[in-house]
Amino acid sequence: MYSAVRTHDYDYPESEMDERESLYFDTISLADSEAAAAAAHRKSLSQSRNTIYHSAVDLAGDETRNNLRNSAATDHMRLAWQPGYRQSTALEHLNGAGAGAGGDHTDAAIAAQVLALQNGRTHLPTGIGVAGGYGYSRSGADLGGGGGGGNDDETYRSFEDGRSVDFVLAYNGDDKSATAVDKRRFFENNLKREGLQLELYSQQWVHFMKLHAPMEVLYRYAEILKIKMPMKVIPGQEQIIAESTRELKSCWSRMCRSLFSSVQLNNDVFPERGQRIHMEFAVKYLKLYDTEHPNYFDDSTRYSIINFIMQRQHFEKGDETAESRGIEKLVEDGVYLCAYALHDKGKRDDLLNEWAKIGNWKKLQPLDNIKDYFGAKVALYYAWLGFYTQMLIPISILGIFFFLYGFVTWSSDPISYDICNGNETIMCPQCDRGCKFWLLNETCTSSQFNYLIDNKMTMVFAFVMAIWAVAYLELWKRYSAGLVHRWGLTGFNHHVEHPRPQYLAKISKSKKLQDKLQAKNGFDPDVPFWSFKFLPNFTSYSIVVLFMCISVIAVAAIIIYRMAQRASSSIIGSENSMTYKIMVLPITAGFLDLIVISVLDLVYSKLAISLTNYEYCRTQTEYDESLTIKNYVFQFVNYYSSLFYIAFLKGKFVGYPSKYNRIFNFRQEECNPGGCLMELCMQLVIIMVGKQAVNAIVEMLIPYLMRVFKEFSQRYDFFKRRNEKTVPSINQFTEDFNLLPVENNSLYAEYLEMVVQYGFITLFSLAFPLAPLLALINNVMEVRLDAIKMLRFIRRPVGMRAHNIGVWQNIMSVVTHISVASSAMIIAFSTNFIPKLVYKATHDDPELDGYLNFTLATFYTKDYRTQSLLDYSNEANVTLCHYIEFRNDPWENPPYKRPMIYWKILTARLAFIVIYQNIISMLQGILRWAVPDVSARLLKRIKRENFLLRERIIEYEKELTQSLAQQQEESLRLRLNGNNATTLNDNATTYV
Repeated sequence: MYSAVRTHDYDYPESEMDERESLYFDTISLADSEAAAAAAHRKSLSQSRNTIYHSAVDLAGDETRNNLRNSAATDHMRLAWQPGYRQSTALEHLNGAGAGAGGDHTDAAIAAQVLALQNGRTHLPTGIGVAGGYGYSRSGADLGGGGGGGNDDETYRSFEDGRSVDFVLAYNGDDKSATAVDKRRFFENNLKREGLQLELYSQQWVHFMKLHAPMEVLYRYAEILKIKMPMKVIPGQEQIIAESTRELKSCWSRMCRSLFSSVQLNNDVFPERGQRIHMEFAVKYLKLYDTEHPNYFDDSTRYSIINFIMQRQHFEKGDETAESRGIEKLVEDGVYLCAYALHDKGKRDDLLNEWAKIGNWKKLQPLDNIKDYFGAKVALYYAWLGFYTQMLIPISILGIFFFLYGFVTWSSDPISYDICNGNETIMCPQCDRGCKFWLLNETCTSSQFNYLIDNKMTMVFAFVMAIWAVAYLELWKRYSAGLVHRWGLTGFNHHVEHPRPQYLAKISKSKKLQDKLQAKNGFDPDVPFWSFKFLPNFTSYSIVVLFMCISVIAVAAIIIYRMAQRASSSIIGSENSMTYKIMVLPITAGFLDLIVISVLDLVYSKLAISLTNYEYCRTQTEYDESLTIKNYVFQFVNYYSSLFYIAFLKGKFVGYPSKYNRIFNFRQEECNPGGCLMELCMQLVIIMVGKQAVNAIVEMLIPYLMRVFKEFSQRYDFFKRRNEKTVPSINQFTEDFNLLPVENNSLYAEYLEMVVQYGFITLFSLAFPLAPLLALINNVMEVRLDAIKMLRFIRRPVGMRAHNIGVWQNIMSVVTHISVASSAMIIAFSTNFIPKLVYKATHDDPELDGYLNFTLATFYTKDYRTQSLLDYSNEANVTLCHYIEFRNDPWENPPYKRPMIYWKILTARLAFIVIYQNIISMLQGILRWAVPDVSARLLKRIKRENFLLRERIIEYEKELTQSLAQQQEESLRLRLNGNNATTLNDNATTYV
């Protein structure tokens, strides 16, 4: 039976159909009723003369027809191509089906699609999918049988004989140039010599070479690459695992699991895995490995082995140098369009439904399955991001409490109370032209908001953040050690890695290394640092310093812009508006700073890759670390310099009204009476939230729009009208071909975003206690969005081994150390903590009633040296004004100089910085010592597992030796028996 097909299932207009296609659709569209179907069958059969495919049996009932339609709707993306398929005629269909011979039951709709593809159609009709390239498969539902493979296409991601496709090489089938053809042929022959199995798919303009690695190849290269594989259960192993997991079976643990059952994984989809002992693979111990374990040559391991092979194969006959080696070079030269591993539809659907879903934001991550699918390096990123997000929960809760404390105690702040309660103190103008004298109570709102982040709990929050940062880093190292051991990567490091093909190609061009290359048969000689590596490294980092200077200059330009805005008439509101000066101007400058930061980030990111390519990075790990360091050092200056300026420089060197310190004839910016912490808070929120928004747009929106545009273009033949070719997604490797390519350092941008965020939290969250909460909300979404991006929009990356998150761990450690000094300096110079302590110590005023006047200095307007200010003060009839500084009053001797109280406060600030840093550093050191990188339980387990492993190998060697001895003994006995029989025969002959 054939399922009925509706004409509105096909998207392209009738004007684009040829006669045969139109006839097909006219025939099929008549099958809406039982009678119409029968009439259409008889009429179409006579009209088409064996070209129209229809059912051999009339559609004998609504129930049958509906079942068939439901079957077609279910399987519309699974219609497949079968080997040896031949287009049969309608009479053959009729005769075969009527005779019960089980003739070819291919659906007429599939035939119509074939015609559409043959006529250059670039898209497929909605509701029906085509897959493969060697023929059509028959659905078990349509045939009424169960042996046809169900709904799955046998060649959807496999060879003709059912072998799985591990890797795909795609190239332009129209490229007939002799050079490209020879390179491909030679390269593919080398792959075959290595043992890989190849099969060509050439049904479209892009040809796909499917690769499969048999177990013999995997065995050989697993031993070369020192890949650890899970062992079969060793006697005594159960006791070790039971002791190490005993705490998980306690009453407390069971209660916690029941309370947090909503965050647990679905065990039906991701069942818990038993722990195994891992050992470096060796063929001679093949019988000892657990071939049934999910980690035994999982997909990521297979793909990494194939990628390793392809990176080291030559493609030019007679010129086997590093320049003519590797698949990346072939892709770069255009010989191949791309090379990629295939997504697994079943596993990907499980991950999409259970992991890469916003609705599952609170659930744990299936890290073992992520490791199997993407490799350990990607899995460690998601493990780190999930752990970091969970560690943000307690500090976010504390930040909310500290912020609420400011609201609750709002009315107890003496500074804002004195400012807001009718304080008509006349303040000096904040610019030379156009600015007026203003009253102190105009800053009432800003002083109240400033108290939310500058109160008694500020010091406590800084202390908690310093301890949290160290606890997070130490606990992560402890947690990751357990993960790495479970995945069999304990002891792995970059020294095990092989050289990069690009590195070998680079050194092969050097004339100075020719002797060493010949001595080592052209492979991986020792490269001296001073004669080879120094100059590229020096040049590279010099350019990094240059761009850091450019970033600082850009920040300085924005600062001068703010100074100029204060000195000129306002473009927003009145030039004398405190709202404009305190709120609007910093916000606009913050957005301008964000734009400059984003542009510099985009330019430098591309430059950093070129600079790293210029260096001699032997392994991929060395390359990634070099690129990471250069990028992060620049990003540190780019993102944090404006915040450091507000925290440590703004308002500190302004001068006084008769002698302002100027830059390009502009007066420096002043802080409001409550301090600069409020402006630091606004700048932090703008840059932090703005950066996360920009990254979300770049990472998710742009790939989504590109995919939608491509689908829209294919749907309406957009490319066809422009003489451009597309690849219809008719099987797994064509689907993946249309995805975005994956880069070797694809995780760099993800790590950078999170580590920069970590810097915002640890360095400046003192100015905004809710910063950890904003980071928590962002990261909860980031985990799922990154997963969606990698599963839906990007080709499957090649799995890579890793035992930690690399240089990012060291970067966060350095940031943590810097954050201690940053917090100390912010408390000392940007808050009122130290001045209040000195005031209490030198004045008998524990309630701080006179503290506001203590922070203000007096100025006689007659002492102005700027004529415009002199004229304006005479017009306003103002003889005395105040400004925020610790200076002598004009009637004191000497006037306007630093009083002794200023030096006492400065001394107290410097002393606080030293004491705070030493105390916090001591506590952090104690915490690092108390929390080892690897738990004592895990160390004990590793030692015991190594002992059991050695004993098992010794026992196995004994068994092999005994077996060999028995074989030799049996062979010797057989030879002796044979010799004795021969001797007896000889003696008998002699006797005769």
